Amino acid sequence: MSRAELPSRRTLLAAAVVAAVAGSAATASAAVPTAGATRPAVPGRAAARTVDNRAWTTYPDWRSGTAAGTRAVAGLRPGLVIAEAAGTTDYTDPHTGRTAAWEYATWTSPVHRLAVPSTEAIASWNARTPEGTWIQVELKGTYSDGTDTPWYVMGRWAAGDADIRRTSVDDQEDGKSSVWTDTLAVDDAASGLRIASVRLRLTLYRRPGTRLTPTVWRLGVMGSDVPDRFTVPASTPGLAKELLVPRYSQEIHKGQYPEYDNGGEAWCSPTSSQMIIEYWGGRLTQEQLSWVDPAYADPQVCHAARHTYDHQYAGCGNWPFNAAYAATFPGLQGVVTRLRSLTDLETLIAAGIPAITSQSFLEEELTGAGYGTSGHLMTVIGFTADGDVIANDPASDDNEAVRRIYKRREWENIWLRTKRYNASGKVVSGTGGVCYLYFPARPTSRQRKALAAVGVR
Repeated sequence: MSRAELPSRRTLLAAAVVAAVAGSAATASAAVPTAGATRPAVPGRAAARTVDNRAWTTYPDWRSGTAAGTRAVAGLRPGLVIAEAAGTTDYTDPHTGRTAAWEYATWTSPVHRLAVPSTEAIASWNARTPEGTWIQVELKGTYSDGTDTPWYVMGRWAAGDADIRRTSVDDQEDGKSSVWTDTLAVDDAASGLRIASVRLRLTLYRRPGTRLTPTVWRLGVMGSDVPDRFTVPASTPGLAKELLVPRYSQEIHKGQYPEYDNGGEAWCSPTSSQMIIEYWGGRLTQEQLSWVDPAYADPQVCHAARHTYDHQYAGCGNWPFNAAYAATFPGLQGVVTRLRSLTDLETLIAAGIPAITSQSFLEEELTGAGYGTSGHLMTVIGFTADGDVIANDPASDDNEAVRRIYKRREWENIWLRTKRYNASGKVVSGTGGVCYLYFPARPTSRQRKALAAVGVR
């Protein structure tokens, strides 16, 4: 994201949701949290859950769904593949105008009742898509009033861009909810309406007449109901540790490959992704990087931008697309979730798992940043002895300057709040603790426990 305090497309879309909530506040029940409010703490009672994650990753998981032409495969990394095409369809790529025929097969998950009746839902996936294949992920929800959403397309995705242009789909709504790029959101959260349960549907595509197949290893959904708030409770520091994560600046890529969201100035998400991918040992080959101008430093950042770019959103900040990109590297998986506090991040850091967090702020709200932003991704790599956040901030002049220390209280608030005031004094949205987590496909016992503690398996 640019250093400037300018609205991103995601912020403009999410602002419509904020406006809907604000506009209906006068008629909302007194039991519904209002702007700036947090749910009251009850002595001796754990805080209410605000996030529920469900992922299909195991052989029994894949066997539990409804298959039409797909089959589950066992092994160290169980997955789903095309066994026999269920049919053939034409797809016209809206970004190239090309129409092509594709064989397809589908898999539909069982219904998952959300432990947290949700105002938002985000799907994420990990897959291998050889050239000549791609996948589509859809989500269907049931509301708390018993009615259903349509099947919403949450992404049309391929690791490369030779066959289709990976894309989100705009203009999906049913009068009760809407899809904003990668997020399904209830239009009027203050009404009390929630998404009570969800199903996911995978469609796997391949060129007709071939034995090619995508392989999907992970399919998940995160439902959340984070209370509206301008401020969040402060957490108590509990860890002093720093992980050795590579440092990359997005700023040194200004003007490079402007077809991917105007070049490096907006590449905070793929730059952050590449840092953590390489922390886990992920490397790109010279052949993979051969398309990048050899005069450019850190060509892997250019590669990450190209391979996370959402051609509809016209940016590299599609959250599930970044997680899916990370999982194209051998031995890695990625998810999109929300966390509750810096204590959750400390739990992950203690187990050796860095995290990518999404936040927005005015320049004066984050001491030492030197910029304001309507949406920016950073990599959290540790905590100081005083509990302050050590972050690899890609919005830095060069790689050496990427490592930053930010004040704990300021950083926690700008990350976890759901509402804020922009430079014009207008109420706009915050991300409410959105986080990308990349971790080994076969995590250690300690890593599994840490992930489970923050609701991810």
